[in-house]
Amino acid sequence: MEENKKGRNIAVLAVSSLVLVAMVVAITIGSQESEAENEGQDSIVASRKAIEAVCHPTTYKETCVKSLSSSNATHSTDPRDLIQVAFNVTINDIRASIKNSSLFLNLKDDPRSKLALENCEELANQAIEDLRRTLSKFKDFDLMDLDNWLDDLKTWLSGSLTYQETCLSGFQEIPGNEEKRMRELLTKSMEMTSNALAMVTEISSLFTDAEAGPTNSEASKRRLLSYNRENLPGWINSGRRRLLTASLDEVKPNLIVAKDGSGNYTSINDALKNVPTKSDQTFVLYIKEGVYEEQVTIYRNITHLTMIGDGSNKTKITGWLNFIDGISTYHTATVAVLGDYFMARDIGFENSAGPEKHQAVALRVGADKSIFYNCKMDGYQDTLYAHTYRQFYRNCEISGTIDFIFGDSAAVLQNCTIVVRKPLDNQQNIVTAQGRKDPHQPTGLVLQNCTIVADPAYFPVRFTLKSYLGRPWKEYSRTVIMESYIPDFIQPEGWLPWAEDFGLETLFYTEFNNRGPGASKENRVDWAGIKELPKSQIKRFTAGKFITGNSWIRESGVPYNHGLIYTAPKKDKSVKYSHVDDDDFKDMGSHDKDDYVARRPTQSSISLPPSSAPTPAPTPAPEAAANLDYETIVEAPFPMNAWI
Repeated sequence: MEENKKGRNIAVLAVSSLVLVAMVVAITIGSQESEAENEGQDSIVASRKAIEAVCHPTTYKETCVKSLSSSNATHSTDPRDLIQVAFNVTINDIRASIKNSSLFLNLKDDPRSKLALENCEELANQAIEDLRRTLSKFKDFDLMDLDNWLDDLKTWLSGSLTYQETCLSGFQEIPGNEEKRMRELLTKSMEMTSNALAMVTEISSLFTDAEAGPTNSEASKRRLLSYNRENLPGWINSGRRRLLTASLDEVKPNLIVAKDGSGNYTSINDALKNVPTKSDQTFVLYIKEGVYEEQVTIYRNITHLTMIGDGSNKTKITGWLNFIDGISTYHTATVAVLGDYFMARDIGFENSAGPEKHQAVALRVGADKSIFYNCKMDGYQDTLYAHTYRQFYRNCEISGTIDFIFGDSAAVLQNCTIVVRKPLDNQQNIVTAQGRKDPHQPTGLVLQNCTIVADPAYFPVRFTLKSYLGRPWKEYSRTVIMESYIPDFIQPEGWLPWAEDFGLETLFYTEFNNRGPGASKENRVDWAGIKELPKSQIKRFTAGKFITGNSWIRESGVPYNHGLIYTAPKKDKSVKYSHVDDDDFKDMGSHDKDDYVARRPTQSSISLPPSSAPTPAPTPAPEAAANLDYETIVEAPFPMNAWI
């Protein structure tokens, strides 16, 4: 019975992927069917051509065509028939694989393997949910909100693919060939999810090209329709706005957690049991000063939650789960956030397991359009797991040793302090390990105006125990470090391989307009994936474009730079820039969108300086970290060019 349940879960996952593809087929056939009928073409030819056309931009064309073609499908151009065929073919294939596999029977006797399998089931369910909401979004196609519609589709499909890959990563932590066998079971669903993502990316590219046609007024009207009468994005309600910048006296929390008993609850988990689920209204949870020893999960059905503390050094959530003690990396997180539209302010997240315990996550984030402001994430290996979707971090401090900022989200860290800690004597520090698996995923890690410093304990040995900017966790790893301070202890080569030449041809790493003694690119590695970009292309990775932040970050009230912060250097004729054309950016948001939110007058908590304000010059940063307490920091006025 248990084996059949597991088989059904994986079958549903694969089927859901194919349903999405079938919906894309429906769009394609819908536009071609009338022509076929008018011209009297045979329905078999029409269906076959439709399938071949929609499979053309995919990576796994053979899987795509085979899955959408059968004796039944070739006699019909009705998308419902194609959907049914997709169901039947995939279910039969997965059932046959499960029936002939002894994988599940063998794993149940090994504790770590059993845990990996349980994790895989959980992740499969999340992948299925992403595919389901993508399908729902397809059905609610809105030409008047096309940009956001396409960005959502790509983000959620990418999330589905990441969850499936994370399932496999759990098996990589186990000796033996279980990971290989599980990958064989998930191959079709992962290939079809990748294909669906490729199709949506191609659709996005086609619509982007066509978008240049309407007049400016038409385009503005179309985009502004996604805003409500209060001039806010549709997902923001008036009670949510500016919660991240209002004083505690101004905030009226729905519930209060206090260790001393002065609130509604003494534990965060007890409070979360009383938070409304599937709500579109902001719910504020105020967590008073104290150390909360809890493992906290904010599930997917808890949306629009805002957590506010008394300061990142005063309100701390701590745990110690780790890999060495038998827990999978995914489940070592002290705090896991899965509910969309989550916001946190003035809170510390910690995993106190030391470097000898290896993977030990302080904060794992799988919440779309999530914001962290004035927060602190402390750990050693794998501190911040920026797992999936769109994320924004402002004025945060993240500490660690190995791969301590990792994951496959589209994340921008702005004005953050990156604290490198002392590793074990046989270890070296790696700041980032981005996990982009597929070239069509709109994901990557961007560090903008961040400061990398040494923890006081690491400072004396910073030249002995080496540190690097990052390494490629997956084949298409994408990391951008711009306008940031890079210290002297970052090795001159900058980047470190993961394993031999893995990903070196396909990764996308770039550094732009950085400062500090370690910022020179003269002795950097010369891998094919290392890019040298001019200002016009690096702007694609600013928060306003890369994570479409204008539509959801700025209106939250959090301090936010939409574009570049400092005056960018002019294009240097002596510099050999990398050949990166528009096709390389297809997976990202629409090319050169109008900055309609940033330019629209609004009631903002941010005071813009007069137009004559000079552009700020990059300031030096300390090599050793101070004991930062962000509640004492006053935001400097934003440079005008940040909104241009």
